[in-house]
Amino acid sequence: MLPTSLEAASLDPARVPGWLGLDHVAIAVPAGELEAHVAAWRALGFREIHREEVHGTDQVREVLLAPGDHDALGAVQLLEPLDATSPVARQIEKNGGRGGLVHVAWRVRDASAAFDALRAHGQRVIDAAPRPGSRGSTVFFVHPKPGHAAAGLGCLVEIVQPAPDRSGGGETGGHG
Repeated sequence: MLPTSLEAASLDPARVPGWLGLDHVAIAVPAGELEAHVAAWRALGFREIHREEVHGTDQVREVLLAPGDHDALGAVQLLEPLDATSPVARQIEKNGGRGGLVHVAWRVRDASAAFDALRAHGQRVIDAAPRPGSRGSTVFFVHPKPGHAAAGLGCLVEIVQPAPDRSGGGETGGHG
């Protein structure tokens, strides 16, 4: 089926907000289980490239693991709640005490341009503006349900612009 003129316009590469690829997949792990999950991913050939505690509204301990020998696209971000106020803790509770998918993060060249484009296409952007993420990245989140778009994105999505000194390929953004 051929796209309509509206759909064809949205496929114009000049209007795409600089998508670079899958940055990371974030997975919630129950409190006290982070190191066991890190070991499981290491056994599969992933290596730890970043670890930090993220405070503020996120309240998580984050470990980022990349496949292979370099900071590549397609990392796994493990998120362990620091306390019961963490959104990750609430998600684990809703999931019967089990971890699971938190969000899928896409890497872009320009977070501000992506922010404007997603809002213009009717997606429900959660953050008021792109904000600082881990490792010097700039991030914002998009709600799974649509704003005024015909359809949402189906899961929580994080948009990540790598830190300026790592924009080539290695940077993976962090959870807020």
